[in-house]
Amino acid sequence: MRVFSILAAIAVTILLAMSILARPQLLAFFGADPVETATQATETVVGEPKTEAAETPNLVKVMVMRSIAKQVGSAVVLRGQTAAVRQVDLRAETSAVVVSEPLRKGAQIAKGDTMCVLDPGTRGAALEEARARLSEAQSRIPDAQARVEEARARLAEAEINQNAAARLSEDGFASQTRVASADAAVASAKAAVTSATSGLGAAQSGIEAATAAVAVAEKEIERLTIRAPFSGLLESDTAELGSLLQPGALCATIMQLDPIKLVGFVPETEVNRVSIGAPAQARLAAGGTQVTGTVTFLSRSADPATRTFGVEIEVPNTDLAIRDGQTAEISIASAGVTAHLIPQSALTLNDDGALGVRLVDDAALVSFAPLQIMRDTVDGMWVTGLPAEADVIVAGQEYVTAGVTVAPTWREVSQ
Repeated sequence: MRVFSILAAIAVTILLAMSILARPQLLAFFGADPVETATQATETVVGEPKTEAAETPNLVKVMVMRSIAKQVGSAVVLRGQTAAVRQVDLRAETSAVVVSEPLRKGAQIAKGDTMCVLDPGTRGAALEEARARLSEAQSRIPDAQARVEEARARLAEAEINQNAAARLSEDGFASQTRVASADAAVASAKAAVTSATSGLGAAQSGIEAATAAVAVAEKEIERLTIRAPFSGLLESDTAELGSLLQPGALCATIMQLDPIKLVGFVPETEVNRVSIGAPAQARLAAGGTQVTGTVTFLSRSADPATRTFGVEIEVPNTDLAIRDGQTAEISIASAGVTAHLIPQSALTLNDDGALGVRLVDDAALVSFAPLQIMRDTVDGMWVTGLPAEADVIVAGQEYVTAGVTVAPTWREVSQ
């Protein structure tokens, strides 16, 4: 039995050796034509469809997606909140006790409505006293004017006497004493005119001072009634009856909610895409209400901490359904751009650290194209900076560099 096993092993070894080293002789021994067999094998290989791997066994295989640019609305999206277009704290300007019944918060207020009335106290008497002093000052004006006229008349008389004395003295009919007396009379008359003029000025100053005192007293009485500067809603109760208000004490808080503002902050990379008057939409976090408005303000100065720019959008709110301080997702319309939608995984960096993608041309040659990210979505990233049609490497881009030839495999993608 052992001999048979050894002989069988030797025979198998000889057959294997002949199949490798003497294949034509072995085929001839069994009756097959070695030339025909080789020709059929060659035809079979030649007739098979050539694969990219067979043609380019040393090229790197990559997955390529053909991307066609589309027109995309490039709205600037940011988060913000609602804010009252106007809000003011009405405060007392004088000290007094409140004598009016309070208004409760939430009340609708019209412009000019009375919010708080303060006790006048003795302010009415002070006003009457100021008016009396004004009348007294005004009554002094005629007397002062009469004194001025009298002084001027005396001055004219003294000047005539002076001229007569001087002529008589020249002709020798008047003494020097009379001339000196005439000169003294003229000087005295001039002093009287100056004094009377000063008295008239003092009377006029008294009128101005009395007028100012009347104005102060009237303003003090006016401050006793605190009125609404604009129409709106009461955010707080007005001051309670009997409470003492000092200067600066709060009477009430009024806010105007129609229209209402949407306040947000635009990153510095997007600020050039926002302009005054641009249409905007917003979705409120509470209930998902959609509102529309226009941009009314764009800050020229960036916040030093966040490097963002404040933006305000005015929205109609006639039914007052939008409250102050609600969170909103704001979308500001901007000019549309042509962009590509590519997978996030296709992004890569070149040797200089620039962000972009690797492309292939018709000759399967790799190139690098820098790009700018416009928007990130669940389906991919919208990017700009690529040609209208681009063959983007979406798998294997990290294993090739610009200038090399690859073996691309195409993937169909619907954008």
